[in-house]
Amino acid sequence: MSLYDEGHTIAGWTGFGIATVGSAVAGWGVCAVSPTLIAGGLAVVVASVVVTWILHLSGWGKPPGVRPRGQWGMRVRDAQAREGHTGCVSCRLAGRGRRRAVEPVAGTGVIPAEPIPLSPVE
Repeated sequence: MSLYDEGHTIAGWTGFGIATVGSAVAGWGVCAVSPTLIAGGLAVVVASVVVTWILHLSGWGKPPGVRPRGQWGMRVRDAQAREGHTGCVSCRLAGRGRRRAVEPVAGTGVIPAEPIPLSPVE
């Protein structure tokens, strides 16, 4: 069983719902050949990104990666949201978050990849 629980958050599902409506309106605009509907649908899609970002920063989104099983519930608020999540682009854009201190391999300039186990069996 995987330890990942990506996307099962209030922020994720709210953003998905709003983006779906915006995509449907933009698609309707394409079928109706209406630049107004297309622009309106695209504006709703942009609004979905902003709403998802705000919900993530307020603790209703979770960081990427492995989380303890107790934090898998959709209604569990993330306690780390105020400090920011390590490696989270959303948090970095808001001026939060900690950058990962990864050193390149000496002499090559290449940053090594980290192995991540996908299940407890590995």
